[in-house]
Amino acid sequence: MTEPASADPTGSIVDPGTLLTVSEHRMIVGLLSWLASLNRADQAHPRVRRWGLPALLVVFALPSLAKAAGGSGPGVPIVLALAIGFIVPLLWRERRPLPVFAVIAAVSVADIALGVMAGSNAARLVALYNVARLGTPAQLGFALAVGLPEAVATGLVVSADGPTSYLTQVPAMVTVMVVVTVAVTGLGLASRMARAYIAALEDRAVRLETERDQRARLAVAGERARIAREMHDILGHTLSVMVGLADGAAGLAETSPRRGADTLRIIAGSGRGALAELRRLLAVIRDDGEKPDDTPLAPQPGLADLDALLERVRGAGRTVTLHTEGDLGDLTPGVQLAVYRIVQEALTNTLKYAAPETAVTVALISDADVVHLTVEDTGPSAADPEHGGGRGLVGMRERAALYAGQITAGPNAQGGWTVRARLTPTAPAHSENRPA
Repeated sequence: MTEPASADPTGSIVDPGTLLTVSEHRMIVGLLSWLASLNRADQAHPRVRRWGLPALLVVFALPSLAKAAGGSGPGVPIVLALAIGFIVPLLWRERRPLPVFAVIAAVSVADIALGVMAGSNAARLVALYNVARLGTPAQLGFALAVGLPEAVATGLVVSADGPTSYLTQVPAMVTVMVVVTVAVTGLGLASRMARAYIAALEDRAVRLETERDQRARLAVAGERARIAREMHDILGHTLSVMVGLADGAAGLAETSPRRGADTLRIIAGSGRGALAELRRLLAVIRDDGEKPDDTPLAPQPGLADLDALLERVRGAGRTVTLHTEGDLGDLTPGVQLAVYRIVQEALTNTLKYAAPETAVTVALISDADVVHLTVEDTGPSAADPEHGGGRGLVGMRERAALYAGQITAGPNAQGGWTVRARLTPTAPAHSENRPA
């Protein structure tokens, strides 16, 4: 058995506009929009929704009351009782659509039999609309089974008092009443479909928002885990050096005390640097599910590796210029790694989104206790890097946050993209500096 044409194997909502012609699409979208606007207005003014329509039907009953007061018809008490019978139940038309329809239909029988016509037909159509909109299919079938005969009877009563020929008036009036009844039923069903479709779209929007937040959290967690592994390598290398120096200092303690003291000072400096890296490492969440491998500990890329990185980008056809200022040699391995990775990610975005003829400028300035980094390309950009998944920018922000820094990224006046980073190597890495 083949699936219907509108089935979607991915389980996502199928846009009904893809199955319709342009004119049909516009008509249905217009109807759904109109029904949605009515629903929003109803939700915004619940008291107007509940009391407004019964108040309007009171106006319809006034001519019949005036006629009864003039001595025509069954009398004012009966007309008033009939009007109350089909107006008051409408206050509960949304909570109990079928019982309200049944009461109004019963009152309509008496109204039609007496020939009063005090607005019961309009009340019956309103009740039928709510059954179609809120009731079950069985309830709607019962309402139509009662409503259509009453519509025919109403047409007969109205046409009997008409000024034209009975033979031409009766079919026309009965047809009008039946068509109006069917049209109101269809409108109620369309309102039900509109509500279901809008609810499905809202549910899908919530699910997409949740999935986007989950992807962002996973990206942050994954990037923190990668930073933690890299910091582990740096600390392992530093501690290995310290162990070797300590062994040498132990041997020099007796033969060359001065050289031993110098070696101990080097160990102390290395230890202080390692402690600073450990403080930042505490703010990074490690992926406990990943087993450590047996690869030897080695320093991660630093500023000395920038030239090789830029050469690879030049090999891809881009023109890259590096400009440095200040004393960069005293930067710790962790800061150098953060700078290297930010430059690497920014250049990766350039390779992904910028045109082949773009030119890139990398500026690295060490000013007192602050490191300024700028990576700027001339574009033109084929897409917005911020909407390409977001993982690269998340990683750059995480690395900058390790050193109390920040990242800004956006289009520039040349039609390209600019990434600016500001790092403070000497500032302690507090948890509040990390992005949420």
